[in-house]
Amino acid sequence: MGKTRVVIIGSGPGGYVAAIRGGQLGGEVTVIEDTEVGGTCLNRGCIPTKTLIASVETLQKLRHADEFGIEIKGEITFSMQKMMERKDKVVGNLVKGIRALFKSHGVNIVEGRGAILSPTEIEVTTRDGSKSSIQADRIIIATGSRPARMALFPFDGEKVITSDEALNLKETPKSVLIVGAGVIGCEFACILNELGSEVTMVEMMDRAVATEDPEIASTLERELKKKKIKLITSAKITKVEKTDGGVTATLEDGKRITAGLCLVSIGRALNNENIGLEKIGIAQGKRGEITVNERMETNIPGISAIGDVTGKIMLAHVASTQGLVAIENIMGHHRVMNYDVVPSGIFTMPEIGSVGLREHWAKEKGIDVKIGRFNFRTLGKAQAMGEITGMVKIIADAKTDKVLGCHIIGAHATDIIHEAAVAMQKGMTVKELGETIHSHPTLSEAVMEAAEDLHNLCIHAPKK
Repeated sequence: MGKTRVVIIGSGPGGYVAAIRGGQLGGEVTVIEDTEVGGTCLNRGCIPTKTLIASVETLQKLRHADEFGIEIKGEITFSMQKMMERKDKVVGNLVKGIRALFKSHGVNIVEGRGAILSPTEIEVTTRDGSKSSIQADRIIIATGSRPARMALFPFDGEKVITSDEALNLKETPKSVLIVGAGVIGCEFACILNELGSEVTMVEMMDRAVATEDPEIASTLERELKKKKIKLITSAKITKVEKTDGGVTATLEDGKRITAGLCLVSIGRALNNENIGLEKIGIAQGKRGEITVNERMETNIPGISAIGDVTGKIMLAHVASTQGLVAIENIMGHHRVMNYDVVPSGIFTMPEIGSVGLREHWAKEKGIDVKIGRFNFRTLGKAQAMGEITGMVKIIADAKTDKVLGCHIIGAHATDIIHEAAVAMQKGMTVKELGETIHSHPTLSEAVMEAAEDLHNLCIHAPKK
């Protein structure tokens, strides 16, 4: 028999990872991509935003250099142009890296937009309008998502923008209204605030980053307030008008907000249009998400779907794992997708890392839990770094002592959270986590201390 011909529509973190694994497992893999390899994550999301955040964090450290005994003579300035150039260089290098990996593993790239004609044929439309078809034994849909848009907002790419345009700002807006205080909204609020913008955020929910544990969200809100970022919660915008000076938004209570720029970050829309779903009868959910089983298979034999377009947890690393599950099953292995232990990171200032159950989720499920907490300010490493804001919160099953969740806000929270993720993946108890020797002085000691706190054995905390 010849090699299994696998065609993947989309090369984001789900598609490109699936493609490489397919090559490793001996498949004949073709990727169809209509923009650039790496998808939203690499080109318009995770990587460019984190690159800008790295610049902003450097600027922040320089502004506080005197606290570390370092004297900087003269005014500290920055160049938005050079920040953007560095961002583009980082993205470009990683794009080249993916293309090199494709070549190394024998993955073929076809530039154009793919649409499924049948379970064994895909039509490709190139940018000049020409069409061709590709035959496949198996197909993986990995078309991703894009910033959601509502007719309420008069998007023009200049005064009313999405996160896509925000990544290419030529200058710092004097003032900005951010609609939505979720992950994207809060990250851009921190970036623009440090660059000198007067930031106002409007959120329909009763708190920022509403998907996070309320204690963590409360700590972030406190830090946003310290930065003079204005947050209006439980509020709804009913009208947005463009003016000579920028935009004016009207809230449901009649209050008006004016700003030079309006950044709308209200979630993601699925890229499920014009790819042949209806033509061949691929099942979709209420939001248009492609329905898949634990093997990432759709209802049509031979066609799988991965990433944001499945409507599951919309994170790059989830898409990558889904991609591995899909391609390994296609290549004759057996693997299923498990969403129980999925860590997430929010790159605000300070960072947030989370995995597993939030406390209120556990209560809603009727699970009896115990909580352990530890504040960063008590850590020697945090004091040495000047990063004393933050805490670790561990949630455990009161009966079994198994780790059910962990939530961290503070420096390097997005890195430290994986300690708890491994503990959960391996079914560890909080007692076992607390008894694990941690190097000193490190920020990770906060996880050990929080674990000990759950059993009232925390060394660096006053007696309860």
